[in-house]
Amino acid sequence: MLNKRKELLAPVGSMESLFAAVQNGADAVYLGGKLFSARQSASNFDYEELKSAVEYAHLRNVKVYVTVNILIDDSEMKRILEYIKYLYEIDVDGLIVQDLGLAYMVRNTFTDFELHASTQMTINNLPGAIFLKNFGFTRVVLARETPLKEIERIRDATQIELEGFIHGALCVCYSGQCLMSSIIGGRSGNRGRCAQPCRMPYTIIDYNNGKVAFDYWQNKYLLSTKDLNTLEYIETIINSGIVSLKIEGRMKRPEYVATVVKNYRKALDFGSSHITEEDKEDVLQIFNRGFTKGIMLDDFGRSYASYERPDNRGVFAGEVVKIDNKYIYIKLSKDVNKGDGIELETTYGSYKGTVLVHSASKGQTIRINKINKISRGSKVYRTSSDILFKTARESYQSNNIKFPIDVEVNISIGKPAQLTIKFDDNDFTVQSDYIVEEGKKITLTEDRIINQFSKLNDTVYYINNINIKLEEGSFMPIGVLNSLRREGVKLLNDFRSNFNKRKDITQKEFNNRLKNNFKFNKYKNQTKNNISISVLKKEQFDKLNLERLDRIYIGFYDDIENSILKAKKKQKEVYLLTDRILYNDHLNDFKKKVETVKDIIDGVAVSNLGTLQFIKDNFDLKIHGDMGLNVFNSFSINALKDKGLESITLSPELNNKQIKEIASKEAIHYETIGYGYLPLMVMKHCPMSLIKNCKDDSNCKTCAYSKGYGLKDRKGVNFYMERRGNFTTLYNSVPLMILDSMQKLYNNGVNTIRLDFTFEEDGIEKIQDMYYHFSRGLVTKEETIQYLKKYRDKNGITKGHYYRGVI
Repeated sequence: MLNKRKELLAPVGSMESLFAAVQNGADAVYLGGKLFSARQSASNFDYEELKSAVEYAHLRNVKVYVTVNILIDDSEMKRILEYIKYLYEIDVDGLIVQDLGLAYMVRNTFTDFELHASTQMTINNLPGAIFLKNFGFTRVVLARETPLKEIERIRDATQIELEGFIHGALCVCYSGQCLMSSIIGGRSGNRGRCAQPCRMPYTIIDYNNGKVAFDYWQNKYLLSTKDLNTLEYIETIINSGIVSLKIEGRMKRPEYVATVVKNYRKALDFGSSHITEEDKEDVLQIFNRGFTKGIMLDDFGRSYASYERPDNRGVFAGEVVKIDNKYIYIKLSKDVNKGDGIELETTYGSYKGTVLVHSASKGQTIRINKINKISRGSKVYRTSSDILFKTARESYQSNNIKFPIDVEVNISIGKPAQLTIKFDDNDFTVQSDYIVEEGKKITLTEDRIINQFSKLNDTVYYINNINIKLEEGSFMPIGVLNSLRREGVKLLNDFRSNFNKRKDITQKEFNNRLKNNFKFNKYKNQTKNNISISVLKKEQFDKLNLERLDRIYIGFYDDIENSILKAKKKQKEVYLLTDRILYNDHLNDFKKKVETVKDIIDGVAVSNLGTLQFIKDNFDLKIHGDMGLNVFNSFSINALKDKGLESITLSPELNNKQIKEIASKEAIHYETIGYGYLPLMVMKHCPMSLIKNCKDDSNCKTCAYSKGYGLKDRKGVNFYMERRGNFTTLYNSVPLMILDSMQKLYNNGVNTIRLDFTFEEDGIEKIQDMYYHFSRGLVTKEETIQYLKKYRDKNGITKGHYYRGVI
């Protein structure tokens, strides 16, 4: 039997899902309010529902965590803190947070409110966990891709609680690093509005000529992951150091929550060896896109991706054996029941569904009304089981959780009646306003008292022992007894539902805290019109005019010392670029490289909080906060300044108005991206591994398929992808180019506009010249417009979110 102290954490998207989770054995639930939640399409909870949810859960010894896991705009901060004050007052147990600025404000406003770092914070290594622990977080939800050895390293070296996903849908991109839905459709995953472009079909192309590279891999779901299922590996996960085992699915129906929670509860209580084949099939049947044990447990390539279809595939149930003018005949490989949903594979590879009107047994042949485009031999899947749904609903439609109480009743003539409820080591005593009388015709009996005080069906209690002291001849109305029982239960409930025993914060005190935390050093920008450039390849560096830039970010290591010295000879700032995802081995390798050049560089650009902590711990260098930190508000800048950052690349999801607001508040060096193919996804998954049928990522560095390929979407748009090391980056189809808007950004308080060269080989010199000359006022408006038109006609461009934003 496994340690029951490990927390089974269930997803809740509605009150019915809450009942399903709690009644089936969840130790804690996570849910979102109507505001500021990363699942904006879920039903979510209004204020009264939140209060009811906390009370319902707490009375059953279940904790409640509320998600506020999106990036927050400056204009929203006061409103979200008022919302969090409400959550604090109704005794929510913890907040799941993505935005570092929000965490900074919560820590300073509600010092005893538990902070959990959302997986959207992209924490995947020990230094990241240390950063969050020092910042005030009590728990981190690790990136889903974090391997076991990294989890064990974090467990052994920190006291922060570790939470990990064990079941449900997976994001193919590292959470918090996905811009695809935002950039191509305006729906930001960082704002809870992801349109799931990863579930769309793509074709692998030769990026240089745009032609289909592999005939079989046309219109496949190359970015769609299978669903995570670790039911048979639960001991391994727990032994790694995960203390909170998280099920994904806030948008799933309550029956899904009930079924999945029940089976993981069984695995936790009795061990995965007690999970039966029937249990496994129930979990498969309730919803699956195919199952993977995840990158954490070394699945990769075809064992990880659901490339044939992106949706629920149900359970194989039979095959079409005959078709006539009216009917389709199906030979069953499973029992089916009236009300079950089935899907049949069409001749086009899609699926058409129907609902069965009769039950039948395995081995029988059933007939259904004819459906077009179905052929003999078509596979048939049961996508929903009516019996499973009914069983799941029955599991939470009654209250299965009851706690024993001991009761003492004292009734004496001429005195108020007194009830004492004993629970654990606590006594709760109430007495009646009614003075007990001497009965004239009717008197109370012990049986009558027991009967009235045992009416606890609408509570979470049952009487274990009852001790009655009843003076003979006593009388009081039955309604008074019932009222006494209700008052006693309420007193007990009030005590038990208040898990955290927090002190009230008056509105005046709250307002004072806000006033103190909303203070900024009003900043007049002194340094303007700078140009910075980042390059990933030595060949790109060699094409640069080092006279025409102010800062350079170097992301390659070939002949790096000579490249740095060339830039320093021109008296330019030099920073080393770091990848968004670095594990322990990567960090140690990077440390060795920095050691060789630390005396000739100015600093390091970090895109991950773990890298930030690692550089602070190992070097005395300037630190630049790069795009991967998702800096979206002034409060995040305050938090990062406190950690020693001197310059920041603002989030590419900000618009001009937001940038102006941020830059007016706090003294730091502001940078925005002015040119570049924005990285839309950073993935451990490699689409090319599907072609090669790679079993792991051990040969990525020598793979011939690592570059030169792209994905074409269903609209014919091409996206370049490249494997660097063990990670694939998918880039936008067209570059961001705001050449004609540079002055507006400078006027809005931006110090530096950055040119990001990623996979480009041609045109680098001209792009640099145009941006540099514009920043120095050396090019006319007409020349700028002419260049932009010529460039747009050849390559296409986007202005990103500068004129739209994501709010």
